Amino acid sequence: MYRTNVQQVAPRGGLGPDGGWVDMVVRFLVDEVSAGAKDFTLGWTVFPPGARHERHLHRHCDEFFVILKGHGEIYTDTGREPAAAGDVVYIPRGGWHGFVNTGTEDAVLVWGWIGAGSLEASGYEVARERT
Repeated sequence: MYRTNVQQVAPRGGLGPDGGWVDMVVRFLVDEVSAGAKDFTLGWTVFPPGARHERHLHRHCDEFFVILKGHGEIYTDTGREPAAAGDVVYIPRGGWHGFVNTGTEDAVLVWGWIGAGSLEASGYEVARERT
């Protein structure tokens, strides 16, 4: 068994705008390093106003996220769609997606990858065109 608390997990370093992570605070709560999970990752991300995760995909895993607080827009293959607290989103592997906080308060998302225990194993790729 593995157990943690979001306050006990340091934000992940090395995630910056060049990789599509713009002003986000990302915590990997459960992954291969912390819990030995080879096929699952669970994270917690805070998006201050204006923060965004550029359009990206994961070639080797599915992703889901739940918006716990705040609102913004989800990037999809066809553009942007409004999103708010309570929304649950599932993205099959290879599907382009992203999120931007368009509000005036922090947006908080819990997210997970099914099929990968690390960013490297997920097959992460950020879109060439930036939003």
